[in-house]
Amino acid sequence: MSRLGPPELTLKGRHVTLVPLCRDHAEALSSAAGDLHALWYTTVPSPKGMLAEIDRRLRLRDVGAMLPFTQLDAGGQPVGMTTYMNIDHATPRVEIGSTWIAPSAQRRPLNTEAKRLLLAHAFEAWSCLAVEFRTHRLNQQSRRAIERLGAQLDGILRAHMVMPNGTIRDTAVYSVTAADWPSVRAHLDGLIARPR
Repeated sequence: MSRLGPPELTLKGRHVTLVPLCRDHAEALSSAAGDLHALWYTTVPSPKGMLAEIDRRLRLRDVGAMLPFTQLDAGGQPVGMTTYMNIDHATPRVEIGSTWIAPSAQRRPLNTEAKRLLLAHAFEAWSCLAVEFRTHRLNQQSRRAIERLGAQLDGILRAHMVMPNGTIRDTAVYSVTAADWPSVRAHLDGLIARPR
């Protein structure tokens, strides 16, 4: 793994622990995902496809293109997945994406703290110049969550990719830069201290 590793990286907070994704998590993640795969504007693995998705992410990890995590709630239960992806080792710059969280863990401090941990590691351990977030232009829930973190909209990539259902996705691209990080960090700490 490159210097933006290592693959055994674990990030721990009060509400969430991000542990290296592994095949042993497949059953619990399948249960956590429920019917999220039915949402047409996002790509969440179905329970039957969970092991294949884990294997795909692990292959990308092995070539240094992705660093995937299982998200564990405060009780240690797997409730979702997230990754560092589109890793630009030279700049350095990363995207936080391919994230999904069980409905039972949504709208809680878990997601905010997970992003805070990932951002802190990217800026403070890896000295990234920017961290990117991408989502479907029409995924309003995801866009609100990204904006709530303090990320800024960079623009819309029109006709960016084909979704599994054959529709064409316009991708909203957001980022937090190294210069933004001190104020975004303070903002996230405030959100975590005073959850909704």
